[in-house]
Amino acid sequence: MTTTIPARTTARLDLKGLAPEVSAAMGEPHRAAVRAGRAAGVGPELLELARIHASQLNGRAFCLDMHTKDTRAQGETEQRIHTLAAWRETPFFTERERAALAPAEAVTSVQDGQVPDEVYAAAREVFDEPRVTAVSWATVVINAYNRTAISTRMVPGAHQPAPRS
Repeated sequence: MTTTIPARTTARLDLKGLAPEVSAAMGEPHRAAVRAGRAAGVGPELLELARIHASQLNGRAFCLDMHTKDTRAQGETEQRIHTLAAWRETPFFTERERAALAPAEAVTSVQDGQVPDEVYAAAREVFDEPRVTAVSWATVVINAYNRTAISTRMVPGAHQPAPRS
């Protein structure tokens, strides 16, 4: 017997509409993480990969829809987006990207325990502390957004990337 799960077509709650001040405040950690990344020399493309992978691990369609559209608009390839969930098994990701994806994965998967020292040490072989910090903050922020999408059942599909400047 096959069980059919209907697609979500409506959100459970309109957090933005019902608590606009909290919704607006949620944007500041994202903007601060982007600024930290820029200051540390971590490009937006690398932070998007970390956001997408965290959203894959959390199973968040809304955030996956948004961040895959945004990264495509920045010039990312379909091949890399489609294989990101299996980044360890592909030759498509650079040493820098791998050094960011491993801690992003570990921070997202903390239900399994602490972030292992070896993950942090491997990232530190490639990145200095400000860069590891920038990736960590981007991951923490996307996990907060993922949990918002989970609890409210945000519906994917409507996001359009900002025009490239």
